[in-house]
Amino acid sequence: MATTSNGARVEQNVAYGEGPRRTLDVYAPAGAHAAPVAVFFYGGSWQNGDKKTYQFVGSALAAKGIVTVIPDYRLYPQVHYEGFLDDGAKAVRWARDHARQYGGDPAKLFVVGHSAGAYIAAMLALDKTWLGRQGMTPNSDLRGLVGIAGPYDFLPSQDEKIAAIFSTAETTAQAEPVTFAGRHEPPTLLLHGKSDTTVSPRNSTRLAKKLSAGGNTVDIKLYRGVGHLAIIGAMGSPMRFVAPTLDDTANFVRAHSNRK
Repeated sequence: MATTSNGARVEQNVAYGEGPRRTLDVYAPAGAHAAPVAVFFYGGSWQNGDKKTYQFVGSALAAKGIVTVIPDYRLYPQVHYEGFLDDGAKAVRWARDHARQYGGDPAKLFVVGHSAGAYIAAMLALDKTWLGRQGMTPNSDLRGLVGIAGPYDFLPSQDEKIAAIFSTAETTAQAEPVTFAGRHEPPTLLLHGKSDTTVSPRNSTRLAKKLSAGGNTVDIKLYRGVGHLAIIGAMGSPMRFVAPTLDDTANFVRAHSNRK
């Protein structure tokens, strides 16, 4: 087991299912005990991405006292949207089942994601189908959702590959997080850059409005002058001046870790 510069323990390439895309890395804060646990899903248009690229996210969150799990998941064209949501749910179940061996508390479980990964996190938190297949219920097993620059209300898409990824849905609404935002949802924090030209901030404002209408706890923060990649890059120490992504995420996790 390796360690980061801030002393966090790192265990890499742990299998949560079968196949090379179903492994995860765990970042455990030094001396962690009953710590909150965050499963972080990275972006890449559901077609690209590697957990190794996001070591800076795992290290940053661990330095804030959060046990952080970063899974790989299957991508298009190997699977359509159901495949990566199924993988995401399996990774969350793994995190709950193994939290204690890394100093985490399985009762303080959060899902976090950026871009396409924020979509995965939001669908797992709002559409009960996916975690339900793992014997879990979002509003009781999750303490919260953090969505960073995510697409939540974006279909139909003019991008041929994006359209193909979601072509197996009976309707476009069936595959969108905003559709499932009802009552009694996990507390939610939505972060988005006002200068994001890849995923419009309207995705976050629309989801926030729907969650608020259902009487849920939701906070949205729109960062002026921040783009799609900069908002997640700001998790790393060289770019933290760009946006308070790390502090806002960590503060949300701390605030909701002990709710009843």
